[in-house]
Order: sequence, then structure tokens, then C-alpha cells
Amino acid sequence: MKSPRKVLIGTVAGVIVIAGVGWGVSTRLRSPADEAALRKPPKASLVTVPVERTKLVSTIVVNGTLEYGSPLPITLAGVVGGADATQRATRAPHPGKVTEGGILMEVNGRPVFAMSGKVPMHRTLAPGARGDDVKQVQRALRRLGYGTRVTGVFDRATITAVTRFYAKKGYEAQQPTLEARQQLDTLRKAVQTAQETLAVEQKTLDQGGDVLPLKLKLTNARADLKAAELAHRQAEEQRYTTDDVAKIEAADTAVRAAEEKVLQAEQDLAAARAENDRPEPSTPPATPGATPAPSSAPRTPKDTTLLELKVSNARADLEAAQGVHARIEEEARQARDKKLTELSKAVRDAKEAVAVAAQALRQARELSPVKLKVANARKDVGAAKALMAEYLRTYGTTIPPGELVFLPKLPARLHKAGVKAGETVDKAIATVTSSSFVVTGSVEAAEADLLKDGLEAVIEGPTGKTYPARLIAFGEKAKLATGEAKAGQGEGEEGMSSEPVLISPLSEKGLKRLSGSNVVTRVTVGATDTEVLVVPVAAVITSADGRARVRVEVAPDRTKDVEVRTGLTADGKVEVTGELKEGDRVVVNRA
Repeated sequence: MKSPRKVLIGTVAGVIVIAGVGWGVSTRLRSPADEAALRKPPKASLVTVPVERTKLVSTIVVNGTLEYGSPLPITLAGVVGGADATQRATRAPHPGKVTEGGILMEVNGRPVFAMSGKVPMHRTLAPGARGDDVKQVQRALRRLGYGTRVTGVFDRATITAVTRFYAKKGYEAQQPTLEARQQLDTLRKAVQTAQETLAVEQKTLDQGGDVLPLKLKLTNARADLKAAELAHRQAEEQRYTTDDVAKIEAADTAVRAAEEKVLQAEQDLAAARAENDRPEPSTPPATPGATPAPSSAPRTPKDTTLLELKVSNARADLEAAQGVHARIEEEARQARDKKLTELSKAVRDAKEAVAVAAQALRQARELSPVKLKVANARKDVGAAKALMAEYLRTYGTTIPPGELVFLPKLPARLHKAGVKAGETVDKAIATVTSSSFVVTGSVEAAEADLLKDGLEAVIEGPTGKTYPARLIAFGEKAKLATGEAKAGQGEGEEGMSSEPVLISPLSEKGLKRLSGSNVVTRVTVGATDTEVLVVPVAAVITSADGRARVRVEVAPDRTKDVEVRTGLTADGKVEVTGELKEGDRVVVNRA
């Protein structure tokens, strides 16, 4: 039988166990309301950042290429030299530095000079020419040390300076061509003819013989025509002149003598080689008891080097003599052709003179009034003299249009030649650039609104090294500077409109090796003078009334609105002024 004490202890223990189990079950069981409260997200906390004091710098990034600036294709304004012959480059343009008065190239052996000026060369500068292009030449000559007054007139003093300039460069200034001299001679003859006609008509008027001089003139013209035709026939029948025959015979004699020397030299060389090739005589066997014959020394072969050189020289002399013979014959042929051309022209002129004389005689017989003829003859003399005087005003030393190229700025750099030696000059001869580097790139149209000439910039090379620079042009100005078409804007990435920009380094040092490289340039479009208070752009809120404000944390999860005035924006931060101080924490989320 159990004692009452043990029963009591057992009962108490059972109650404790039952109570523990009940408590455990109660912690596992929740009502729907409790469950919903437990699943509700916690209250969002504020995201804040401190107000900073720093200096703001706003930049626009330009990805571009570092290269020599202002590319300009060069074309010649006209012929080089006085004749309109085929223009062929005899000395091609060479890449490098172009200075004032320097020679760009040669065409048909004549020079093409570079000079500084904005007015393009567009005509032949002849005596008496006036204009801004003449002033440019005069200024260039003064800069080069050939003193002349800047009058704008291509006068005698300017011609003297031009002549000295050409001579210093090793050339002769362009003189009147054969055609120009022939034209002047024709004009002089025209004056003489008009004067003769006037004299004849005046004499006829004085003597009363209306047509006698005209008959005599026609007779003389026919005699001149007959003589011209006879001279032309004789020239056609005669192949060579007496001088040509003598020269050709002398050349024939020189060729034959050279042939004889070649034959003699070849024979001597062949004989020497045959002697060397001849076998040496054998020594007979010795007879017993007889005294042996002395042995002969082995034969030394002859050195044929000198003979071979004589053969070579003789052949060279023969070739030279044959060349002289061919040249003499060619010169004789050309002289004959030239003479035939001149005689043919003389025949044509004589026929024309006969026709003119015959017509004059017919008109005289038909019209007869001698006074009218005298009056007309006087008019002809005046007209002929006026034409010759006008021609003489522009006759003399000239500068052909193709022998000067005006460039906007010198020195420059010849970047690429457009023609090679031997090619005809019918296109751009070269491309020149300035001697300074520029970065060419583009920015979006919206960013271009922030730009202005003279803004500071920094060029960053592939290695990260930076170089100070300055914005020199953008938009239409940059298009003109780079030679782009003015119509329309460019297209940037993803079809966005863009504007070209030009950035110039402040120093050329260290940039030559980067020529043609892609570089990154940062253009400073704004900066604060001193350190200012800044907050993230996301911290600024604009109210319905248009005023800006920030939310400043005053205690955990407690804020107050502070009105601010915004300034420069850069790198995601904005300058603010108001009731703020460095270290205040502003809210950047919108909770």
C-alpha cells in the first residue's frame, strides 16, 4: 500500500507536465488576425546620404580622332607655263612642311609655288592686271624679302620682284610664248599694212590714179605667192640641207670608225684567248748516256682583262656613235618638218594676200570714190594701232594661273600627294592640312547647346596620359573648318542628331606619336569657383509650385522639408543653397 506522501508527489508532477504541454501547444496556435499581423512587412526605413562640400565640374565626353586639322584639297587654277600643252607632272608633290614661297611640284618643268592668301588664283597675272590677287602676290613677295609696294597693280616694280623671286628659285619668270610673239608681230604688220594702205590711197587721191596701186599690189601678191609655192616645193624635194648632209656624213664616219675599233678589239681578245687555250709542248724522253735537255718553265697564260675592257669600251663607243647618228637624223627631220610648216603658212598667207588684193581691186573698180578709201584707211590705221596698244599693255612677263597656289594659312603640311611624276595634272594635286593637331568628333545636339568657343578641355590618350586643350569650333563653324557639307546635321549613334566639334591641344608636345589615334576628350562646360554644398540629384524634389526642396533627417525616421535653390549639375550631383550644412543627411528615396 502506497503512502499518502508519494501519492501527493505524483499528483503534483502530473499537473506540472500537463501545464507544460498546454503552454507549448498554446505557443504554436495563432488566430488569423495574429497570423496576418505577423506577415505584414516592416515599416520602410529612410535611405539618406550626407550633404557634401566639394567643387563641381561638369564635362561633356567627346570620342574623336587626333589628326592634323583643316584638310584642304589643292587644284591648279589653270595651265603651268605659257602654252596650253598637256600638263604633266615632272616633279610630284612630296608630303611634308609647306612654307611660303616653297615649291609644291613641277609641271612640264615649270614650278608651282605656294603663297599665303585667301583669294584663289584664277587668272594669268599679266602687266597691268589689277585686283586683290595682285595685292596678295605683292604682300607675299614683301614677306619673302622682295620689296615691292602693295598697289594692287601688276606693274614694272612687281614684275622685277617676280623675276628676282623666280631666279632665286632656279627658274625663269614666264616670258611671252611663241604664239604671243607671233601675235604681236601680226599686229605690227597689221599696223604697217594699214599705214601702207593709207599711204597708197592718199597718193592715189593726190595723183588721181584710183586703181593703179591696187593692180600693183595684186601683182606683187601673186609674185609672192609664186615664190612661196616654189620655196615649198623645193623644201619638199630636198630631204636634207647641206649642213645636215655634212653632219650625217661625219656621224657615219664616226660609226664606221667605232665598228672598226670593236672588230679590232674582238680580234685581239680572240687571239689572246686562243693563245691561252693552246696546249704546252711535251718534253721528249731522255736518251741513255745523253745529257738531259733543260726543262722549259710552264707557260703563264695571258691576262685578258684589259682586252675585254677594250672590247667593252669599243662597243660602248659604237653605241654612242650610233645614238649620235640617230639624233642627228631626227633633228634634221624635225628641222625639215618645221621649215615645211613655216613655208606652208607662208603659202597660205600669200594666198590670203592675193585674195585681199584682188578683192580690194574689185571694190575699187566698183566703188571708186578715193576720198572714202582714204577715210577708211585712216580708220584702219587707228584701229590697228589701238589693238596693238591694248595688246602691249598685257605683253611681257606673266604669272600663269597654275604656277601659284594660295593657301589660307602657312606654314601648312602636305598630307597626301594626288599625282605622281609622269601623270597628267587633271585633278587635285595634293591635300594639305594645318601644321597643328585637332581632335575631330561629335556630340549630341542637346549637349551642343551647352558648348561655346574657348571652353577648356582635356585630351586623354590610349595610355591614360592627359593633355590640356581648348574647344575651338562646333556646329556649322566646325563643318566649315573640316570641309563638311553645310546641308543637314550628322547622325550620331542610334540615329540621334549630332553636331561636329573641333578641339585644339594647347601644346603639340608628345602628340605626334598619337596622330591618327582615337582619343577621349572631356570638355568642361561648367564649374563652381569654390567648394559648394552638393546633394544627389535624386534628393531634390520639385513641388507643385515649382520650388525645389529636400527632406532632411532630423531624428530616426523623422524628416523635415527644406527649400533649396539648385545650381550646377555634374556627375549625378547638384549644387544647392539653403538652410543646409555639410553633414546633414538628406533622403534620396521616396518612402
